[in-house]
Amino acid sequence: MSSTVHFPDPNNFQSQSDEFIVWLSGKPGVKLNPKICLADLRSRTAGRGVVAQAELSEGEELFTIPREHVLSTQNSKLKDLLPQDPNELGPWLSLMLVMIYEFLLGDRSAWAPYFKVLPRNFDTLMFWSPSELKELQASAITDKIGKEGAEEAILESIAPIVRENPSLFPPIGGIASYEGDTGTQALLNLAHTMGSLIMAYAFDIEKPEDEDNEGDDEDGYMTDDEEQLPKGMVPLADMLNADADRNNARLFQEENGLVMKAIKPINAGDEIFNDYGEIPRSDLLRRYGYVTDNYAPYDVVELSLDVICQAAGLANADVENQPALEFLEDLELLDDGYVIPRPLDDSLTDILPDELVLLLKVLCMSPDSLAQQKSKNKPPKPSLGLAEATLLAQIIQQKQAQYATSLEVDATLLARVSQAEASTALDDSSRRRKMAVQVRLGEKEVLQSLYGLLESHVANPESATLKRAANGDSDGPRNPKAQRT
Repeated sequence: MSSTVHFPDPNNFQSQSDEFIVWLSGKPGVKLNPKICLADLRSRTAGRGVVAQAELSEGEELFTIPREHVLSTQNSKLKDLLPQDPNELGPWLSLMLVMIYEFLLGDRSAWAPYFKVLPRNFDTLMFWSPSELKELQASAITDKIGKEGAEEAILESIAPIVRENPSLFPPIGGIASYEGDTGTQALLNLAHTMGSLIMAYAFDIEKPEDEDNEGDDEDGYMTDDEEQLPKGMVPLADMLNADADRNNARLFQEENGLVMKAIKPINAGDEIFNDYGEIPRSDLLRRYGYVTDNYAPYDVVELSLDVICQAAGLANADVENQPALEFLEDLELLDDGYVIPRPLDDSLTDILPDELVLLLKVLCMSPDSLAQQKSKNKPPKPSLGLAEATLLAQIIQQKQAQYATSLEVDATLLARVSQAEASTALDDSSRRRKMAVQVRLGEKEVLQSLYGLLESHVANPESATLKRAANGDSDGPRNPKAQRT
């Protein structure tokens, strides 16, 4: 079985866009508003994007894609060609397998013009080298890439199907088969490409009566959530660039298909933007491969249980050997890490997770107080007193020390590279380094702001105890959840 596999040709950019629009508009039930167009935005380093050619009103439909034209496991012929049901692999891996199959079909795929406009080169962290990842320093995002786990799942679930069906999955790139080291690496590269496309562009395809939901927060490409919905690639919907401030469109899943609508008036000439939601720049980089400053308000820092235990003077985070940790673990109130968002005001109450405040309180208890609390078999009331605030300040300092450079040094580095970028385009390595600096700088800003709030809290006698529970509730967090794995 031969196939013609196309990769995007930068010299054929516009013609591929035109071919894609002709292909899409010819599909039964597809509706494209003549007021929009697919534009070449490479001059803005934005690739392709959707632009308004005329004024659009709030609520106006931009395009409709019937469900049968979504690239999904359900809509691919592969499910009828394999002895096993691809859906058994789960939402991520089943779509990955289908996309590998459709891509290898080349021009014979029902989605061939669509594949031609999808990217093949990514700046997502899955594709960064070890030296590039090192630039992220102490960012917890490096623990969420999941490349090793993703490759294990690919080799365990996808590779056997591909190798057992060579007529459906013909080798490419001059290799004889997907066997051996060379073939295995070629398959992994292809799977990572499709997995990255899914991570960046796929939508959860819900039942018509449900609300839309995009994206996934799991590491790598996998999820253990049995209730997760099927995923699908929605042509044209994924051509919209995203912007936290200028978001002016949203995808709605309706009875007749997936409908992109304007959520505010859009002027002629304006780009049409989707939005990824309130996600930190670290996740923006991990999932989508870019960083913009308008997502800076959503930056977070994660304090691991290990760094908390170090600052508290514990030998390790071994639950079985640490009574305070064991107590919270038994109550299902101990996490592996605690995410703190960027403070947007002077309040600690809104940004510190109840579970973190509870952990601080338990760590600050004397052995006798801890034993008494354990006898009640319930957590103490979460409150941030002087002891807890002082310990958290020490934890912040411990986390800051894990970064190889200071906030001030990073600010200087970023200013320098931004100045250079103004006169000439950055190469791949420099671009990735800049994004790493932006991410780690944002995290250091969160840490510095948090430390300042803690200093004020400790210095102000009137706020010696910051209450966490509402309405006099003394039974700890009202929505406890266990996140340890």
